[in-house]
Amino acid sequence: MTTLIELIESGVKQFLDAKLAFGHGTTNAFDEAAWLVLWSLGLPLDTPLEGEDSKANQPVALLDAARAASILEARITTRKPAAYLTHEAWLQGVAFFVDERTIVPRSLIAELIVDGSIDYWLKESTHSVLDLCTGNGSLAVIAALTYPDVVATGSDVSTDALAVARINVEKHGLQERIALVESDGFTAPALQARGPFDLILCNPPYVNAQSMTELPAEYKAEPTMALSGNQAGGSDGMDFIRTLMKDIPKHMTEDGVLVLEIGNERDYFEAAFPTLEVVWLETSAGEDQVLLVTKEALLL
Repeated sequence: MTTLIELIESGVKQFLDAKLAFGHGTTNAFDEAAWLVLWSLGLPLDTPLEGEDSKANQPVALLDAARAASILEARITTRKPAAYLTHEAWLQGVAFFVDERTIVPRSLIAELIVDGSIDYWLKESTHSVLDLCTGNGSLAVIAALTYPDVVATGSDVSTDALAVARINVEKHGLQERIALVESDGFTAPALQARGPFDLILCNPPYVNAQSMTELPAEYKAEPTMALSGNQAGGSDGMDFIRTLMKDIPKHMTEDGVLVLEIGNERDYFEAAFPTLEVVWLETSAGEDQVLLVTKEALLL
């Protein structure tokens, strides 16, 4: 009979041999294998695997081991993110349903909300929050959970993504505080009518054309429209963001702020907006992935 740690270590070896890519909730082969094995066995994802409370040497029955081996194999053969196999993803300790209709939630904006990094720019009057390009609704949900006095709107151009977001809004019982609206940017009258907004969170498609061609299979398994920032024919990943910066001021309150994630595209962002005064926010991935800009700065 095999043990829990033996199953996980077997998965690690297989993942490394297959040269899988990570980044959809985990950053390395061990964490990914542990996640899938524990999930397949119905064990808590925080099951201790070291220390005096370790369950590493817990025996695993033959049928259970076969079930774990099957999902490890599926991770390799499909090259899908693990979250697409489990239909569950975690962001800042909050569980979300996810499937191939939306990207796996991993926005760094979530940690800035939870740790209070953007609170300095908010007011007591901050009440209306927009999660633009909401995907599976994770940022809208986390904002609503963090700020109990706000109402939130989640907006996306994808009806498929909004269907997943609706699952998550209902999962967390936030139907009364989060509205979901289909809109390409701010074009939909239904979204315009919910403004102006005090706080706009946006993790838009921003990957440049060259980087899109170099993405590992795990990222190519996600909806292209949620990643590529070149939908209007550009190559620097800033197509959506250029339109956003032009349109957004009229949808913000006087003290409104935008928190925008641009990943590894800071150079392209600064080339596109060379005179825009922004504040770069420190995250676990560094100080050049997420920025904050005020309405005042956008109007200069």
